[in-house]
Amino acid sequence: MLTLNELLIAEVTEHEFKSALETKKPKSWLKTVSAYANGMGGSIYFGVSDDGAPVKLDDVQKVGEDISRLVKERISPLPDINLTVHRVENNIDVLVLRVAGGNNTPYYYVGDGTTTAYIRLGNESIPASPQHLNELVMRGKNLTFDTLPTDYKLSDLTFTSLNAAFKRIKKINLTQKDYVSMGLCKLDGTLNHAGIMFSDECPLLQSRIFCTRWDGLDKAGGTDDALDDKEFEGDLISQLLKSHDFVLTNSKVRWKKMSNHRVVKPDYADRAVFEALANALMHRDYAVLGSEVHVAMYDDRLEIYSPGGMMDGTLIQEQDIEEVPSIRRNPVIAEIFHRLDFVERRGSGFKKIYEATAGLPNYTDEHEPVFKSTRTAFHVILRNMNYDVHDGTDPVSDQDSDPVADQDNRLDSLVNFCAVPRTRGEMQDFLGLSHKSYFRTKMLKPLLDAGKLKMTIPDKPNSKNQKYIRA
Repeated sequence: MLTLNELLIAEVTEHEFKSALETKKPKSWLKTVSAYANGMGGSIYFGVSDDGAPVKLDDVQKVGEDISRLVKERISPLPDINLTVHRVENNIDVLVLRVAGGNNTPYYYVGDGTTTAYIRLGNESIPASPQHLNELVMRGKNLTFDTLPTDYKLSDLTFTSLNAAFKRIKKINLTQKDYVSMGLCKLDGTLNHAGIMFSDECPLLQSRIFCTRWDGLDKAGGTDDALDDKEFEGDLISQLLKSHDFVLTNSKVRWKKMSNHRVVKPDYADRAVFEALANALMHRDYAVLGSEVHVAMYDDRLEIYSPGGMMDGTLIQEQDIEEVPSIRRNPVIAEIFHRLDFVERRGSGFKKIYEATAGLPNYTDEHEPVFKSTRTAFHVILRNMNYDVHDGTDPVSDQDSDPVADQDNRLDSLVNFCAVPRTRGEMQDFLGLSHKSYFRTKMLKPLLDAGKLKMTIPDKPNSKNQKYIRA
């Protein structure tokens, strides 16, 4: 015999309690069946009060029969369900209805003159919005927005950024066969939405990212309060790299001099920023017209907003980040980002943001990244490591500089660091940069072109043993 607590601990999905079966108003629990089937699944415990105490059911067998009958009559299509009886303390039988997350979405509640699909939002079952319903319909057809076909052909658009990225990072020249294998177009060259979003012209108007550096701790008033403001459109790779560059340009990197080295103290963890931006572009809901990704920088924090909540309707702030399932809203876009080493295939983005942020010198619990979601949006908040949250000041005790001068200081310090031969990895660690492409294009190449650094093996630029030394 299990205790009720032991039974709940064994249950890894969402759950809801019902002290009795309501047959006259079954919508009260059948809408939850619909929501679970449209999401990641869950369980309803009959014979348990709202406060978690077992309550005796009059006739367990009849209750089970009524549950099965009502699910078959009122939920369409029929979800995968399982009914089990568990005896808990005081010899009370608890009936557990387990509902599996389904593939034939949307699952509707049919009754009371209505046909409604429900989703979970926190611990509630609510009607799916038109936007979410459209997503459920596509999921039921094994479609996603980025795989939907368009009227454009591969020959209609150019792909300079995509080709350059694969050439630079993967050392390959893309052919039409590669575009087909990556899921960007059909054999006849017809592009899907992912295909046009990786094109230089990108005719999808909502595929944009707005970046603003605000003066102070809020938006305050008019445009005069914006220190820097950029709008990036076009292909997704350019949007990602340019928005990342915007954050770096509007951030500062401080240095603390030690006896024989410097401690790098950036405002934000570069890996965390890049991961959050990539996730925003990769997982946003592109079906929402008139909305775009927003990056807002304040004195004390960086906020990234993207349209579209969690795919299963849950709230990220109510979940264990370590246990959040990886669900790709735009699988083709996600696969391209993975191939270019922008992200990893498995859903470890949240963990990487945490780990990268926690590894910075000034980190405290007050700097912990914040993830928040609603039905229609996702927010990531990263705290400025160098902003004093206690007295509201931007400390200047360490060496500091404005963004332009700071870039020069970083380059000069890198040259001095290479007084002895250094590998790329050692140079990136010294600067606190994790993104290889940014380091190569913004740091290493300018110094090589200016003749301030030179390669130790000039005839083998791509050698794994290559090192760089001050010229």
